[in-house]
Amino acid sequence: MSDVALDPLTLTVIWKNVLSIAEEIGITLRHTAYSEGVREGDDFSSAVFDARGRLVSQGPFSPGHLGSFPYVVRAVLDDWFPGESLRPGDAVLLNDSAIGTGHFPDTMLIMPVFLDGRRIGFVCNSAHQVDMGGAAPGSQKVQGVTEAYQEGLRILPIRFVRDGKIDEDLLRVVLGNVRMPDKVQGDLIAQHSANCSAAVRLERLFRDYGTATVERVYDEMMVRSEAAMRAALAKVPAGTYSGEDFLDDYGPDTPPVRIAIDITFDGLGGVTLDYSRSSDQVPAGLNSYLNFTRAYAVFAIKVFCNALWPQNDGNLRPIKVVAREGSFFNPRFPAPSGGRAVLQVRVFDTINQALAGAMPERAMGAFSHWSNPNIGGIDDRTGRAFVMYDMALAGYGGRHDCDGPEGLSPVMNCSNIPVEVLETHNPILVRRLEFITNSGGAGKHRGGCGLRKDIELRNSTATLSLLGDRHKFDPRGLFGGEPGVRAETILNPDRNARSLPSKATLAMQRGDVVSLRLSGAGGYGPPAAREGQAIARDIADGYITAEHAKAKYGYGPGD
Repeated sequence: MSDVALDPLTLTVIWKNVLSIAEEIGITLRHTAYSEGVREGDDFSSAVFDARGRLVSQGPFSPGHLGSFPYVVRAVLDDWFPGESLRPGDAVLLNDSAIGTGHFPDTMLIMPVFLDGRRIGFVCNSAHQVDMGGAAPGSQKVQGVTEAYQEGLRILPIRFVRDGKIDEDLLRVVLGNVRMPDKVQGDLIAQHSANCSAAVRLERLFRDYGTATVERVYDEMMVRSEAAMRAALAKVPAGTYSGEDFLDDYGPDTPPVRIAIDITFDGLGGVTLDYSRSSDQVPAGLNSYLNFTRAYAVFAIKVFCNALWPQNDGNLRPIKVVAREGSFFNPRFPAPSGGRAVLQVRVFDTINQALAGAMPERAMGAFSHWSNPNIGGIDDRTGRAFVMYDMALAGYGGRHDCDGPEGLSPVMNCSNIPVEVLETHNPILVRRLEFITNSGGAGKHRGGCGLRKDIELRNSTATLSLLGDRHKFDPRGLFGGEPGVRAETILNPDRNARSLPSKATLAMQRGDVVSLRLSGAGGYGPPAAREGQAIARDIADGYITAEHAKAKYGYGPGD
C-alpha cells in the first residue's frame, strides 16, 4: 500500500467518482444500444479495474456479467495480453463461454486506459447480443446441441480495437456469422463508445488528483471492503449449510438436473461454496461454466451477508467457489452452455434454502422462475432475419416482514421488455400479459404471483426456442409457507392446446400462440398467521379469489 497521505474528503470524492464512472459506462451503453435486450431489458454490465487488473468498482447491473469480470480480466492479462502488450487505443473483445460469462451471446469489451503513456486502469462492459449465430435464432438453443461449436461464433480474446478504431476486418468476420448484423454492429459500437467516454473521465480523475493518490484510494477501499466482508462472514455460525434443488430436465425426455450446494463458514471470516455434489455436465446447451457459477454464488453471499458495501476485489478475497471438474457447474470445454441463463435464479434459490436456517430474516420463499424465449426467422415483410429476444419476469418469494412483489427481476437486475417494443421490431402480437390469480404460495407473507404472456406469431414461419423451468418442481415456501403453483407452457391454448416442455425448440406457423405461464413464488411462514386485512386486500387486487382465501387461509366474508 502506498504511503501517500489520505484525508476522508479526498477519499470520498475520488471513490464516488470511480463508482460514478462505472455506472456511467452502463448508462451510456443502455442509451446508445440497438437491441431490445440491452436497451430495454438491461441485459448488460460495466466495471472499472485498476492497472493491475483488480476490480475497483462496478455499475448496478447484471450480476452474471459483473461476477465473471474479475476472472475474465485476470485471464486476458495473464494468458492473452501480458505485460505491456496492450497500447493506447486498444480494446479486447471476447465471448468465449469458459473464459467469459458462460455463453456466446455475451460479448465483453475490455479497454486499457493510459495517462501520459502509463497504464492507469481498464474500463469494461458486457452486453448480451441478440444473436451470435449457431443452431437457432438467439444462440440459446438447449435441445439437440451437444457441443459448444454448434452454438455460434466463438471469440477468444482479440485486439478488436486498434488506435481507437474498431478493426473492420474483424468486424466483418463477426457480422458475417450472425443473423442480425445491424443490431450486433450497433451494440458493439455502443460498447466501444461507452468505454471511450468513461476513459476520458478516468484520465481526468487521475490527472486532477495524481496517480499515487487515486491508487491509494483504491488500496484503502479494497482493504476496508475485505475487512467488512470478513466481519460479516464471521457473524455466521461456523459450520456447513447445504441446499438442494432440481431443474426440470435438460430437454424433453431427459432426467432432472441436480443442483446441490454445501456452504462452509469457517467462523474466522471466510466461506467456501462447493457445488461438487451436483449432476455431471449434460449433453445440452445448459451447463454453467465456472465463472458464471462464481458470479451468482458471490452475489448470493453478498446479498445475505454484506449487501451495502460496494463490490470490489477486496469483497471477493474471503469467498471461495469450487465445483468438481466435469460437473454441471464446472464443465469441460466444449460443453454447450447457450441456455445457461435459466440457472441464475435456481442457483440463488438453492443458496437461499441452505442459509435460511442460519439467517431466517435474510431468506425468502423461492422466486418464480423466469422465462427467456427466443422467436426468430425471416420476416415476411422485409425479407430479413428477425430475432425476438424476450424476458418474462414474475414474482419474488415472501419474506419475514413482507409479501413477495410481482413483475420484478429476481437476481439478474434485468427488466420485462415492453410489449410495444417487441411488437414494433418483430412480426408478433402479445395477446395477453397478466398476473396469474391464486399462483403465489400461501403464507404469513404471500409469494408473488406468476405471470402469463401469450405471444402470437404473425409471420409465415418461425423457430421458437423455449428457456424456462419449474414445470416439474415446486418453488418452495419457507417456515411453513406453501410453494407457488408450477409453471406451464402451452401452444395454442384456445385451439388444439398442447403442453410444451420448459426447454425445447420447435417450428411455429402463422397464427400459432405460445402461452408462457410462469410459476408463482413461495410463501413465508404459516398461512394461518396471515392477517385478515392482507387477505382482503389480495382479493380486492385480484391476486387471489375468495374461494382461494377460504381454502388456504380459512378466510371468508366478515372475517
